[in-house]
Amino acid sequence: MIQTIHTILLIVYIIVCVLLTVVVLMQEGKQAGLTGAISGAAESYWGKNKGRSMEGGLVLATRILGALFIVISLLLNLKMFS
Repeated sequence: MIQTIHTILLIVYIIVCVLLTVVVLMQEGKQAGLTGAISGAAESYWGKNKGRSMEGGLVLATRILGALFIVISLLLNLKMFS
């Protein structure tokens, strides 16, 4: 029974690792560049509504997948699975 749970957690862990990598690579860089400094990108419409955009969704997905990564890592390292 314990070995089955360990195998399932390991498969979920691998899936979370791949998804976390993909989500992080899909995000844009945080540097606004010269155009952001000139136009004041932080005060624009897109800067104010960033939480509702695709970028906001990617940030949320990164946080959730990161938390899952840590929790599953800790669970896989418990002594009862050894």
